[in-house]
Amino acid sequence: MHKNEIIIKDSYITLGQLLKLTNLFDSGGFIKMYINNEGVFVNDQLEHRRGRKLYENDVIKLKSGETFIVKSG
Repeated sequence: MHKNEIIIKDSYITLGQLLKLTNLFDSGGFIKMYINNEGVFVNDQLEHRRGRKLYENDVIKLKSGETFIVKSG
């Protein structure tokens, strides 16, 4: 499975910030609604907190199948 890499410059990024970088969502409000209603899998665990801190090598998977991995740059 192909994983899209999200490069971060700090030690972590929040789930909401990461989803904004994917360009899959129209707005931050839509991201908030999506996380609250659908949830996102972080390392195979369902997460509903958009402030969840993500670190290098964390794997994020949306219910639609898109998968992202956090890498530090």
